Amino acid sequence: MSGTKESGGAVNAPGQSWGQRTFRALRWPNYRRYWLSQMLSLVGSWMQTTAQSYLVLELTGNDSASLGWVTVAQFMPSLLLSVFAGAIIDRAPRRQILLITQGTLMVTALALAVTTHLGLITLPLVLALAFVSGIANAFDMPARQTLAAEFVPREDFANAVALGSLSFNVSRTLGQAVFGVVAALGVSLLGGGNADNVARLAFPFYLNVASFVVVLWVIATLPFPQHERGGHPDVLTDIKEGLAYVRVTPTIRYTLMLVGLMSLTIVNFNVIIPYFARAVYGLREGGFGALNATFGAGAMVGALWQASRPNPLRNLRLGAVLLLVSGLALAFAPGGMIAALVLACCGFSMLTFLISANSSVQLTVPNALRGRVMSLYSLVLAGSAPLGALISSNLIAKNGWLGPKWGLLVLVALAAMSVASLWRLIPRQLPAQPPAQPPE
Repeated sequence: MSGTKESGGAVNAPGQSWGQRTFRALRWPNYRRYWLSQMLSLVGSWMQTTAQSYLVLELTGNDSASLGWVTVAQFMPSLLLSVFAGAIIDRAPRRQILLITQGTLMVTALALAVTTHLGLITLPLVLALAFVSGIANAFDMPARQTLAAEFVPREDFANAVALGSLSFNVSRTLGQAVFGVVAALGVSLLGGGNADNVARLAFPFYLNVASFVVVLWVIATLPFPQHERGGHPDVLTDIKEGLAYVRVTPTIRYTLMLVGLMSLTIVNFNVIIPYFARAVYGLREGGFGALNATFGAGAMVGALWQASRPNPLRNLRLGAVLLLVSGLALAFAPGGMIAALVLACCGFSMLTFLISANSSVQLTVPNALRGRVMSLYSLVLAGSAPLGALISSNLIAKNGWLGPKWGLLVLVALAAMSVASLWRLIPRQLPAQPPAQPPE
């Protein structure tokens, strides 16, 4: 392994404290360095995501369909490219992949910042930049998800996956919580004191550009270990091998099916939260950011809880059920204050579900197939987002035939049917170790 263990003792020693169990993967220096850099970068990314949602609603007069189309543009590349991305990730140096993808994301953030600052931003431009970012993310997401296996040993791997989700959601909470403050600073720094000047929303984008500088430096200087690679000479053979492995492995096959179905229905909070905050509850920047941040806070607690759990597969069903219950409660939330509490439960439930799914897949797959299988995971999670966003945005629209409350109830009902259909098929125990050889 690339790191050096800094503390001794068995990983699951009976006397081990909660903190030691929850953060044990951070004993490995290279993983810790990468983890901290990702947290910093993701704070900027979540500021940008929140500002972009607010910007779209401001440009379009609170049109939920526009939020849906931005999500389509952002995640459609994952639907089109993820399978090929996985084959490339399994055969190419991951440092180079991440430098290219993170650099591309920095350039799109800079373009968004400059055009917003100058008042040149339009919805078609937001859609175009979201699409370019989506191309980069189609390669970036599965590449980053494979790194935990390279920086920590197997006994700490589930913990590393949970800590990766923890950094994602700590960053989400911080980024969304400070959005209102950053936008207020943008009024004086970029907006000329005018609280309605769209240039004020460029400030979060500029801060995101600065965060990318740090993570690019860490990636460029971090010692990446050699990883086991697929051995076939052509990409199509590698893709077929990854698909064949998923087909004959029930733990992965049914987990991916459940993640995909949930992504088409209830796991569309990037559309649901901004629309409810702005169009249903009428919140401005501060309240808008705070409502998003409560979801992130709940997700952070869910990630912390999952980090201390020994068998992630046990919580897959629990997370799915809790997600259905909290989504049902959100539909009946009468105002922003109650909705904030419910959204914290939604965040906890979603992270419990997704970390369980991610860890279960990664603890099952052999290293030589990890990139291809995780690209399929990204495909069903992010690749389902375009259709899921269109379904959600149309169902919850105020001018639609259902409206926000009943539209959300329909999404919950569809998700419940998905969980029920796969309940008996999801395995309850992980294999002792990944199979040594992929199927021929």
